[in-house]
Amino acid sequence: MKISTVDFVVGVANLKQLPKNNLPEIIFIGRSNVGKSSLLNKLSNRKSIARVSATPGKTRELNYYQINKKFYFVDLPGYGYAKVAEHVKAGWTQLIEEFFKGRKQIALAIQIVDARLGPTELDNTMMGWLDFYKVPFVLVLTKADKLPKNKLLIQMNNVGAELSKYKYLYGVQPFSAITGDGRNDLMKIIQQHIDEKGKLSSKLVSSAVA
Repeated sequence: MKISTVDFVVGVANLKQLPKNNLPEIIFIGRSNVGKSSLLNKLSNRKSIARVSATPGKTRELNYYQINKKFYFVDLPGYGYAKVAEHVKAGWTQLIEEFFKGRKQIALAIQIVDARLGPTELDNTMMGWLDFYKVPFVLVLTKADKLPKNKLLIQMNNVGAELSKYKYLYGVQPFSAITGDGRNDLMKIIQQHIDEKGKLSSKLVSSAVA
């Protein structure tokens, strides 16, 4: 897949602001400072599409970017930043959980984890939500260039075994925003899920018409 156009559409702080069309959505989730913005920028072949807050944990919106006029990248707020007030964290939790529950346009979630650390308790909580709401997701191990190849392979195997309990986990994918390793494989996964979502939508429309 070649990305030709990337257009920021809206920052959603209330689910009533969500786009009304049925374009497939690829959502990006991860802890603050895990490399989510770098991943988005690398996938898009842009220097700075992701809207980065000067203060980690401050962004509270779901940022929508329309890709090639055909689907969306959706950047969800980072979580886990210790200095964020509890009432703010609670607001994020409600917003994101309601989003997972009711957003039928989601084709794939990309759960982002630091390759050196593996999934944290908060990451597992997020993946538990995805699994509960039947959202297909892939775990992306960012900063993969920070590990020797043999240690990265061991980490991937260990993480894959640890997360085998999740029914909707598609796989574990290493990624480096520095070297670009893993980009092509991840784009193929994204394209596959967009295509599958499009076929499902077409079937639903055909059934409704019939």
